[in-house]
Amino acid sequence: MDPLAKRMKSTIPAAVRTRRAYFDCRFGQLHVRTAFPTTGGFDEQVTLFCLHADQSSSRAFARFLPEIADVRSVYAPDLPGLGESDPSPSSGVSEAAGAMSDLADDLRLRQIDLLGLHTGGIVAMHLAAARPELVRRLVLVGVSSAEPLPTIRQSALAMRTRLDAADGHAVLKAALPNGKFVDIADYARDLFEAAPLTLSKQIGEFLTG
Repeated sequence: MDPLAKRMKSTIPAAVRTRRAYFDCRFGQLHVRTAFPTTGGFDEQVTLFCLHADQSSSRAFARFLPEIADVRSVYAPDLPGLGESDPSPSSGVSEAAGAMSDLADDLRLRQIDLLGLHTGGIVAMHLAAARPELVRRLVLVGVSSAEPLPTIRQSALAMRTRLDAADGHAVLKAALPNGKFVDIADYARDLFEAAPLTLSKQIGEFLTG
């Protein structure tokens, strides 16, 4: 169980509205989980997109969204071809990044932060490289790659567990000249299900700072 959850009962969910909706993209429709603070939006921080891992869906963030959305609007889409979203032709990372770009445009957002889990982190990096004016900050969790990654100039927080490959982490570090690298506790495979409060606190502090 999330250590922070043992010490306190969160009051955030009561102050957050969660919904599900569909948005258009170049490949059809994206199924998106949303969470919004009930403060009216006047003091909201930068909107956050949460991108899940391959062979998963936005359900991975179901417990996390109400915790991180206390001061910002949050969108967690099913990536193309996963969950309830329409597929792209090749299910490639670049196509997924393009669909996320379409979502930001559909929402008329001038700037976003990105949180990517495993493969979702690589999608986030491709979007950040393609549209640096759109993406402000990135949080990459459990991202590891043996292949070259695009160089990201934005501020980034890379969070890893002992399960992440050391050589893949070296590739990631080379791609993030302005990155901050931290180790996190080894939870179950479903990190954001196991520790939503702890992760929202760590990630929220980085995005706010």
